[in-house]
Amino acid sequence: MLQERLKGLNLGGWFSQIDAIEEKDPQKFPGIEQHLANFIGVEDFKRIKAWGFNHVRLPIDYFHFFSGAELKPVESFFSALDVALNNAEAAGLWVILDLHKCPGHDFHKGTYEEQSFFTDAVHRKDACKVWSVLAERYGARPSVMLEILNEPTATDSAVWDKVKDELFTHIRKAAPKSTVVVGSNKWNSAREFANLTPIDDDNILYSFHFYNPVIFTHQMAPWIHKRAFDNHLQYPGTYELPPDLVTRLPGDRGTWNHKRLEQELEAALTFRAKYKVPVACGEFGVYVGGPDRTSQLNWMTDFLQILAGAGIGYSYWNYKNLDFGVISVGESLHEKLPQYQNPDHCDTELLRLLAQGGC
Repeated sequence: MLQERLKGLNLGGWFSQIDAIEEKDPQKFPGIEQHLANFIGVEDFKRIKAWGFNHVRLPIDYFHFFSGAELKPVESFFSALDVALNNAEAAGLWVILDLHKCPGHDFHKGTYEEQSFFTDAVHRKDACKVWSVLAERYGARPSVMLEILNEPTATDSAVWDKVKDELFTHIRKAAPKSTVVVGSNKWNSAREFANLTPIDDDNILYSFHFYNPVIFTHQMAPWIHKRAFDNHLQYPGTYELPPDLVTRLPGDRGTWNHKRLEQELEAALTFRAKYKVPVACGEFGVYVGGPDRTSQLNWMTDFLQILAGAGIGYSYWNYKNLDFGVISVGESLHEKLPQYQNPDHCDTELLRLLAQGGC
């Protein structure tokens, strides 16, 4: 188990959510093969390490790596992933290999409908097939941690609590020495640690994601088609919701400030103390096209200070693009934002906060 506090960045949009990258700039999208080869390379890993981070979280979508009903491995994708992992290791970075989407489960679709992964045993069997290949191929790499599923969205948290045990047992058979990352239910909510039971294993990292309050962090986000999110809200602030709002996402009404953010982490911290296990934040951030700049940085400052005070490691979402990027290239929605008006298209204020880690 790692002893050093994790401090890193997500590499979303490379081996996962490729469609979202293409949608940002379809005319310049080079095709999947060139995207894999060029979106992130050796220099990116060196830069991340030089910035002071010690790991990256690397999401992958299963349907790129496995084809057909028989889930035959696609060697071109696996070969590209091998190169990515080699480059990260050469730069001195750990990697959290995150199964971002698995058979029957899509975290985004889960915001408006139940995912069949939780009700159909065939999907879970297929997910085990996927993990058999991943764990066997990468389980011997000491620098690679294996994250069983990104943002589970089960309506009943007791269901996810059982399913996570099922997946873990399968992974552990093929990867006996790997650190396995296990998240809580309902998009890895910190609150859901109250409904999570620990696994009897001493090499597990428990993970939560934090975008609370969603009505603030995701305001004006074009992929959330709910009018309650189409308001310009400041942080700190007090937020209300329409009484007829229907969404599976948390509403998070009320007053939000440093103290409220701290309170949202109580269940995760209680879990850590009770079971004496490590807990980290696998994703967090504020949509760059929504809140005013001061509010965005206020939220980031408060949350990073809370993580530092609690000794909790983190992986920021996201290194490049996908509406949360430290770097933004080819995103027409954000190309005129002041923070990206420099040769590297890098949000240096945000980077400084992340590199300092709230200290």
